[in-house]
Amino acid sequence: MSKSLPLQDVSPPQAERKSEHTTHHGIERVDEYAWLRAENWREVMRTPQVLSADIRAHLEAENAFTTAVLGHTKTLQSDMFKEMRGRIKEDDSTVPSTDGPYSYYTTYVAGGQHPILCRQPRDGGTCETMINCNDLAVNQAYFMLGGAMHSPNHRYLIYAVDLKGSEYYDLNVLDIQSGQFLSDKIPDTTGGGVWAADSKTFFYTQLDENHRPSRIYSHQLGCDPAEDILVFEEKDPGFFAGIGKTQSGDYIVISTHTHETSEILIIPANAPLTPARLIVPRESGHECSIEHHGSSLFILTNRGGAEDFLIVEAPIDDPAPANWREIVAHQPGRLILSLTAYHNHLVRLEHADGLPRIVVRHISSGDEHHISFSEEAYSLELSSGYEFSTSQTRFTYSSMTTPLQVFDYDLKTRTRVLRKIQEVPSGHEAQAYVTRRIFAEATDGEQIPISLLYRAGSTLDGSAPCLLYGYGAYGITIPAGFSTNRLSLVDRGFVYAIAHIRGGKERGYRWYLDGKGKKKVNTFEDFIAAGEHLCAEGITSRGMIVAHGGSAGGMLMGAVSNMAPELFAGIIAEVPFVDVLATMLDKTLPLTPPEWPEWGNPIMSEEDYHTIAAYSPYDNITAQTYPPILALAGLTDPRVTYWEPAKWVAKLRAHTTGTSPILLKTNMESGHGGASGRFDRLHEVALIYAFALYVTHLVKKSS
Repeated sequence: MSKSLPLQDVSPPQAERKSEHTTHHGIERVDEYAWLRAENWREVMRTPQVLSADIRAHLEAENAFTTAVLGHTKTLQSDMFKEMRGRIKEDDSTVPSTDGPYSYYTTYVAGGQHPILCRQPRDGGTCETMINCNDLAVNQAYFMLGGAMHSPNHRYLIYAVDLKGSEYYDLNVLDIQSGQFLSDKIPDTTGGGVWAADSKTFFYTQLDENHRPSRIYSHQLGCDPAEDILVFEEKDPGFFAGIGKTQSGDYIVISTHTHETSEILIIPANAPLTPARLIVPRESGHECSIEHHGSSLFILTNRGGAEDFLIVEAPIDDPAPANWREIVAHQPGRLILSLTAYHNHLVRLEHADGLPRIVVRHISSGDEHHISFSEEAYSLELSSGYEFSTSQTRFTYSSMTTPLQVFDYDLKTRTRVLRKIQEVPSGHEAQAYVTRRIFAEATDGEQIPISLLYRAGSTLDGSAPCLLYGYGAYGITIPAGFSTNRLSLVDRGFVYAIAHIRGGKERGYRWYLDGKGKKKVNTFEDFIAAGEHLCAEGITSRGMIVAHGGSAGGMLMGAVSNMAPELFAGIIAEVPFVDVLATMLDKTLPLTPPEWPEWGNPIMSEEDYHTIAAYSPYDNITAQTYPPILALAGLTDPRVTYWEPAKWVAKLRAHTTGTSPILLKTNMESGHGGASGRFDRLHEVALIYAFALYVTHLVKKSS
């Protein structure tokens, strides 16, 4: 059994218990804390002040309790905040990205929480500020810049702003030339716009009444948004619609998709009133994306059993599968993640042997080469830039010990130029740290990669505390990249570990399939196996691991706290998706229909109901000793609604047989991503790390 840690001398809130009974497939389910779900939750997303008084009082009582329990760590939090802020170059800038006569970049000023969007003439000259988000954020409790895109003639800028954290973005238009903001303002968008070639028309995606991106509109500058043209409407609530543009700039791309099925339509950018033309019709289980090149399309597809994807070329006039010509064959275990088409080259990002790599292909000759790296574990990202007729691409590289490096790469000469190294003002010596990749054996024999970071010279004799991070859902790969924040834990003796568990795509698409739906339990067992392996290798020991995950990774936290509580010194669950069964039974929630392919549909399928019910963290809380738990939530979160962690904490506290603190902190002014400012977010990180240090210190003290 795990050890119970004593609470501070303060009583935790006790949520009122009100039984709500529901029945599905003849199975009755009782929920004593369903009342925490506000009936007017849609309105709360837009206006948090309308939250009912009883729910607000409970959330504020939880916040007060968390503050009281962790009050003795206030100095530690302050110290770590200063450390983490001291590692940020406050007057930093991105490497300019060229587009025609200008180079565009983002900069920050010392003390500024938000970005400043700038440009300067391509060949040098006076820098020009387009948007200073610090000015826009004045007197705003929350401010988040969404997408921003300049027009092809470089006169106008579309930019999106969210002022509530609910991800309802207002689209705005700036006349860069005059510095004036136009009257064109479009509410309730997904946060970005795409320009047509005329620089007068742009396309955007609007959210419906259930916060789902279902409608694509075109807007003419100077016109009333109420008169905007509906270009595409997705009627199936399980599909989300989005808008983009090919690298060539010649086509607007409408993509509608679930987690496992895609459909693609295009509109000529130089003829924005042309009806959208279907290019790839939806076919269950078929995922794809496209790029344009001359009279052809390059299609990244998994059709025909190509689980890890292949690339085909198709004539744009008739891109039916019968006309596809294979360009890059399917290779099991090598997952192709993305594709960019330039004038003479195709550049793709892929995963092989659990690590990313970039492959460059000359279009006419078919010659390929890849860009290689030597570290055991690292992160790699491609940045396609704005231009098509170029021989340059850009990528960023980092590892858990190596700060971010930005390279420009010449596709013809195969030479790279280092454009920027992330500066750590307080200093960083890479050789003072060690990064490794080890493997844990899962219960079915699969090898689970684990990325490690710790101080060089550390004696790994089992005495070190460890923060073990995991996600394992939606096919998202967690990179083994650089983070200055982690150093505040590692410098205090922690080993930082990332478990690359099934549900992600670290080891190919099969890695994802083996951690979803009916196989979801693999995700949880993999994480536990990773923790056990770290103990067996003497890197840490049982009861000294702090587990950390957020969103779907928060579901992981809830599951492992039920399955193996004695393994952990503590659990940190950020915006945790823990009430899985109830959420998947509620088709009115924003993400529920699109999530059914990921988790199953318990409304239609009794089998799916039982599968989810068997692991749903909230539904599997039992009378046992739980480790200390810190849950974080956002009141206006449309992805994981605030009541999921609120209900989870209330039920955990009612059932635990131990005395360890179970804490909830709800940000009453933000959503899924927490605080919006680059410094404000550090206060939340400092709280998380202080909790990790607190619970491992208490374990050591009580040993």
